[in-house]
Amino acid sequence: MKAAILTDVTKCIGCLECVAACKRENKLEPDLPRLWQKSDGLSAENWTSIVRRQEKRYVRKQCRHCIEPACASACPVGALHKTEKGAVVYDSGKCLGCRYCMMACPYGIPRYDWDQPVPYVRKCILCYSRLNEGRQPACTEACPTGATVFGDRDELLAEARRRITQQPNVYFDRIWGEHEVGGTSVLYISDVDLGFLSYQPRLGEKPMPETTAIAMNAVPFAFVGMGGLMAGINWIIQRRNKLTGGKEGGEE
Repeated sequence: MKAAILTDVTKCIGCLECVAACKRENKLEPDLPRLWQKSDGLSAENWTSIVRRQEKRYVRKQCRHCIEPACASACPVGALHKTEKGAVVYDSGKCLGCRYCMMACPYGIPRYDWDQPVPYVRKCILCYSRLNEGRQPACTEACPTGATVFGDRDELLAEARRRITQQPNVYFDRIWGEHEVGGTSVLYISDVDLGFLSYQPRLGEKPMPETTAIAMNAVPFAFVGMGGLMAGINWIIQRRNKLTGGKEGGEE
């Protein structure tokens, strides 16, 4: 099964039960607002949020768990990777803190943990440990209205199409996440436009890693080249210091 989540915006009442469940499951601390934080409610301590839109509509925002994730493609050390179950997970033991993933994500999801002595990136991991135990994510289990449900991606796509077909006057004729940037494991159907969830209203269907591959393949060479450059500069400085010190000693 390719794990996925389907969120039906028309059913969300903005109760924040999914947000609370996520924080309990992942043992996230209370969030401390920062001036530089985005207004979408996500942070290193909030991996899912509810964004209020017009006409009393509430939209849950979380990692989209792309089929071909740009964050994983951009990471030079493999700290982020796509699992067979569908979740995009994070390994803090490998992370350099470079934040390339934050720049690469078309949905602006990964957040930097500024409160830690050694800050790293944090985001939703689709409750990967629960998936391995055959359980659903804490957020979907907690939803009281069925606005966000868990299941196999193909089955959820079929369910989304069924709802749109049955109520064409209610929903946009679109499943957000079906094709964008190669498809995502978190899907949406809605009666309000959800273009605000990404940096661009129309992202296109081409997977993001295809556009970043050339640049990222150059990263290892850049590291080596920069290391060589810095070593050379250091040698020159040390050499100059020795020559200067020797001349001054001779004059004395």
